[in-house]
Amino acid sequence: MSRKNILSGSPWEDKMGYCRAVRIGNIVEVAGTVAIVDGEAVKADDAYAQTKNIITRIEAVLKEAGATLDDVIRTRIFTTEIGYFDEIAKAHGEFFHSIKPTTGIYEISKLVAPDYLVEIEFTAIVQ
Repeated sequence: MSRKNILSGSPWEDKMGYCRAVRIGNIVEVAGTVAIVDGEAVKADDAYAQTKNIITRIEAVLKEAGATLDDVIRTRIFTTEIGYFDEIAKAHGEFFHSIKPTTGIYEISKLVAPDYLVEIEFTAIVQ
């Protein structure tokens, strides 16, 4: 089977030796992704906006991999504060309400920088 690596241009891809997503056959795995916190549309204290930003950006990554959000079968959501559950769930539901992938949400002690409240991994299977 052929392998397609999808790069985002992040300097961490070369430093860590990873890529944003990998497609092998009909399976697409997307690495843990955090929001682009700009301080205006996406603030460091807004889990809802961060979740929307992540999913919107990953939608473009999936497209590059030949997939769509409809192909997502699993999301894994990590948050630094489980109290943000309702905000995260609302944003996730706006994208996945009718798709309904399996998901899990996990509280962890911290992410790579304090501005990040949410990180999400995605698995998609292209029909």
